[in-house]
Amino acid sequence: MAEITLKKKHETEGGENKSHIKLTTGDIIFNIINYAFFFIFTFTCIFPFYYIFINTISDPTLVTRGAITLIPKGLTLSNYKQMGAVNDLWNSVLITFLRTFLGTALMVVVSSLAGYLVTKREMWHRQFWYRFLVITMYFNAGLIPWYLNMSMLGLTNTFAAYIIPGIVSPYNIILVKTYVESIPAEIEESAFMDGASYWTIYRKIIWPLSKPILATIAIFGAVGQWNSFQDSLILNANSPELYTLQHRLYIYLNSSSNLGAIMSSSTTDVGNLATSLNTKIIQYTISMVTIIPILCVYPFMQRYFEKGLMLGAVKG
Repeated sequence: MAEITLKKKHETEGGENKSHIKLTTGDIIFNIINYAFFFIFTFTCIFPFYYIFINTISDPTLVTRGAITLIPKGLTLSNYKQMGAVNDLWNSVLITFLRTFLGTALMVVVSSLAGYLVTKREMWHRQFWYRFLVITMYFNAGLIPWYLNMSMLGLTNTFAAYIIPGIVSPYNIILVKTYVESIPAEIEESAFMDGASYWTIYRKIIWPLSKPILATIAIFGAVGQWNSFQDSLILNANSPELYTLQHRLYIYLNSSSNLGAIMSSSTTDVGNLATSLNTKIIQYTISMVTIIPILCVYPFMQRYFEKGLMLGAVKG
């Protein structure tokens, strides 16, 4: 008995359990296959971005000959520097940054406020409005009715077309509602007893406690705004000054044969640019310009994203 007690004490000494689980041959084979599968899957996802990147920082002549495969050669940043000669590109970058920032900020504020309101039983016809909100997720009028609706509302050839339609997001409102319902009701009750109003509770209690879910919907909104180009393609087709970065990339990728003519329409002298950059390099470089910003933002929001998504999915 004493020997067993000493053995257990030795195993748990230092607060750590030093017992080991012996793996069978089947477990080892499964782990090898599992790790190999996820390694191949991860490599498949990452390699396209890596391949584009190494081509943008390599010697253009080597890229043209297809000599770049796994490692960059003739390192240079001239491809990025010379893209500055395409004036309309940087205007599209500005438009995309503005729509991403403003659209995401307004969407987060409206979603958080609406999500909080539909949790209150005192809200007028709360169940009707909430069900009406959910129903909109299952029905879509189609592209043509959507365009006619946007046109009648005056949301064509205007920057507001990027902001107003995306302010209300039923899915994000449901996520916020579910998360707010997970917050202990006693916190609000104690605030009511101290004389706080709904607005005060929302601003000083609900908003700070909802940071994980707000960061989650912020990522959804920012990625959607940054990658969106259909609204630019359809609603602002007659306003080139409002083209987004994704719309500009779409034009370049689908106008390879006419890319020289597009670049020649720039107000700056791009004669040297046409000789030093070919269509493929331009496509690679612009693709990286559209990818890098959103990749830089996501790691800082990931910890909030995981927590908010899990907590917001507990209830329906």
